Amino acid sequence: MSDTATTTATRAEYCVVACAEAWREAGEVLAAPMGTVPTIGARLAKLTFSPDLLLTDGEALIMADVPAVGARAQVVEGWLPYRQHLAMVTSGRRHVMMGASQIDRFGNQNISCVGDWDRPRRQLLGVRGAPVNTLNNPTSYWVSRHSARVFVEKVDMICGVGYDSVAAAGPSAARYHRVPEVISDLGVFDFATPDRSMRLRSVHPGVTVEHVATATGFALAVPEEVPFTREPTAAELRLIREVIDPAGARDREVRP
Repeated sequence: MSDTATTTATRAEYCVVACAEAWREAGEVLAAPMGTVPTIGARLAKLTFSPDLLLTDGEALIMADVPAVGARAQVVEGWLPYRQHLAMVTSGRRHVMMGASQIDRFGNQNISCVGDWDRPRRQLLGVRGAPVNTLNNPTSYWVSRHSARVFVEKVDMICGVGYDSVAAAGPSAARYHRVPEVISDLGVFDFATPDRSMRLRSVHPGVTVEHVATATGFALAVPEEVPFTREPTAAELRLIREVIDPAGARDREVRP
């Protein structure tokens, strides 16, 4: 990678690469990204190190090509009606990357409401498919604006099931449960700790460990050495900028 490419990569482009890494060498599984940056990341993975990854048009078609964000696929290789999509979910052949209005130290996620259930301060999307996602196939999370309002000590309602909740539910719930990682505009996080609590795995360039700690509403597990998130290669930057997202939608989700 040239020095010029290194110095000009934006925060959004680091986030795209971090999201793409969630599907590295995933094989023939369905990528289900929710959000602009994860969508670009899944398409980047498909064009580079995960060529067998399955991508949809967001409705019912499996795309054979990789169109730019906002463009229609020109080559379609399959039809994926809702019933078949659910079959892939329950068989674990999908890796979804969801958003989170709240997420806690054990990976419990909330997209339903903020505040007490009887009288919430804010009504959100609802539980949607989060419980089924988290109990049946790998579920990662993308947070475009990392703050202590999102990364909370305890979520107000559990939608996506975290490691402590699934352990309390028993072996049948834990059998296929996996939360590989959480990616935010500040860094990458996983649950590779003895108690399965959230760990800081890397920070994006320009971000410090102290910055992440201040913006998080609970105590993260922090290794002695925290690396930077890997740099986009020159080839990846070209794909992001010229092929997948020439209109620059990524910079509207993650500010430069």
